[in-house]
Amino acid sequence: MNTTHHAHQPFAGKKAVITGGTIGMGLATAQLLLAGGAEVLVTGRNPRNLEAARAQLGPRAHVLASDAARLADIDALAAAARERLGRIDLLHVNAGVSTLEPFEQVTEAGYDEAFAINTRGPFFTVQRLVPLMPAGSAIVFTSSIADEGGMHGLSVYSATKAALRSLASGFAAELVGRGIRVNVVSPGFIDTPTLGVAGATAAERAEFMRLGDQITPMRRHGTAEEVARAVLFLAFEATFTTGARLTVDGGLGQNLTPAPSA
Repeated sequence: MNTTHHAHQPFAGKKAVITGGTIGMGLATAQLLLAGGAEVLVTGRNPRNLEAARAQLGPRAHVLASDAARLADIDALAAAARERLGRIDLLHVNAGVSTLEPFEQVTEAGYDEAFAINTRGPFFTVQRLVPLMPAGSAIVFTSSIADEGGMHGLSVYSATKAALRSLASGFAAELVGRGIRVNVVSPGFIDTPTLGVAGATAAERAEFMRLGDQITPMRRHGTAEEVARAVLFLAFEATFTTGARLTVDGGLGQNLTPAPSA
């Protein structure tokens, strides 16, 4: 009886924190964790998304309004995690922002905001939450295949993610002695509500969708759940893996040359 229960509840007794967990890939990860028996704390800053996540995730989820870039909010998150979860088995640092803009249009404020949310916030989130993480726990960062190479309109975003990937390597080195693994998932074009680009119009999103399907060797977008499964693999199954980067991109970052589409 117990074994069948465990088969259906692979994450029973696990405690997870997911920043940016109210929509898209973070939400999909939270849903899989909850379905597997885990207790989950998710953060977000959009009131509508927070409300929707509360309704969708149910009573085993703690939904916290928290700005990934504000140190006061990160400290409050650490206090909430300590009080509600007691410890953290998985810290999934997923909150991020992406703006598609040619470099000539980038403002100082926009540049600073991108680094504050995508790089500085994740650094201090790990610094403040690691004291709650026992040996055997894991950190998974959401980066992007844009963390290497270059792409028109994404120079600042790519730089924030390249820095994040470097931070992940540094944390992996610093935490390996404590038995905490640190890995990175780098998604390609994923079908999420914003397609990863904040503030884009419906027409721009449709164009981005078309472009993604055209340049991805698998000729489709990934689903949020496909990314979530990769996150959970790194978090709980890849027990001899730390400092690694796993791409979930339909082959896009792998220099494949598929046959031209008909």
